[in-house]
Amino acid sequence: MQAVTAHASSAQIHLDTIPIPEPGPQDVLVRVAAAGLAPGMLTLLSRGAFRHLPTVLGHEAAGTITTAGPEAQAHGWAPGQRIRVHPQLNCRTCAACTTDRDMLCAQQAMIGHAAFGPAPMPLYARYHDGGLAEYIRVPYWLLDPLPDNVSFDLGAKVHDLANALRALKLAALRPGSAMVVTAATGTMGTATIKLAPYFGIARLILVARSRARLDAVTRLAGTLPTDTVALEELDTDWTTNSGLTARLRRLLPQGADAVLDYTPDGPTTWQATAALATGGTMVHMGGNPTPCPFPALTLMTNCWRLIGTRSCTRSDVHEVLRLMESGLLQAEDLITHRYPLANVRTALHTLQTRTEPMWMAVVNP
Repeated sequence: MQAVTAHASSAQIHLDTIPIPEPGPQDVLVRVAAAGLAPGMLTLLSRGAFRHLPTVLGHEAAGTITTAGPEAQAHGWAPGQRIRVHPQLNCRTCAACTTDRDMLCAQQAMIGHAAFGPAPMPLYARYHDGGLAEYIRVPYWLLDPLPDNVSFDLGAKVHDLANALRALKLAALRPGSAMVVTAATGTMGTATIKLAPYFGIARLILVARSRARLDAVTRLAGTLPTDTVALEELDTDWTTNSGLTARLRRLLPQGADAVLDYTPDGPTTWQATAALATGGTMVHMGGNPTPCPFPALTLMTNCWRLIGTRSCTRSDVHEVLRLMESGLLQAEDLITHRYPLANVRTALHTLQTRTEPMWMAVVNP
């Protein structure tokens, strides 16, 4: 089969021909119909977060079961079923796993992606190969049935919607709240915009670099009152004179009730945080390494909550799937780009450079 791979000896991705994996008793073999693209995997690859190389990349996948091992069959899985693959490998028995805090498990790693801790990870050693391939092998407990009214393309991106749902839950907003979303034109930003109406949010402020891309995503908010801030329109010295904070304070004089921050680098994270209302919450899921510029005294005085989260839980995924199955959540329009497997390098370049409006992108092997 063809697969997108990473090698220990190269910083580039490769399109290789490799054997189709053999499923074990607990496994299923899935014919991949759609695999999601995420630029973060290249960043993590460069940081050495992939423990097992070579590996097949891609942590988001949906498709059809072609083969099921005897234990998988005993749990109700059979060839022909439409499924999405849950990428998070966890022990399933620790205190975190049994209390809906999957991402805190010491075993947490992601298929086709990275490992997040120093502990030995036997599951990751076996199941590190991901979904940017014609087939993927996974254990049966990582399968979720895909509703008939949900396409494979959207099924591959359920993980991102569930991540956004987790961030919204952590913000713990009251009905009528005002919320700022940074990196609003990316995958996580657009997923958050789609889900915002289910949390009683009364006003959105969307922050992103490009005016053109902001104008393209604003329609996702529907009738929800929405303002936008394009970083490229701020004064040239905004990064050093808190220009973003000042603009947000003009739009929200009382401050934002929450900032959902997906910024991967730079001053946007902390300038948006500085625009919080007293008692407001900042939830970060962008991996920004920029140090916090204000002292703990500022947090205390303003009663701000700063929350970091690196992923969703399985219950978040099931909630998103129920919303889509019921028809309450219509999200097919989030898929803006589709590529064949052979064009994955072009797809990742477009995703990283943002030369055109791109919300969610998938590969169809």
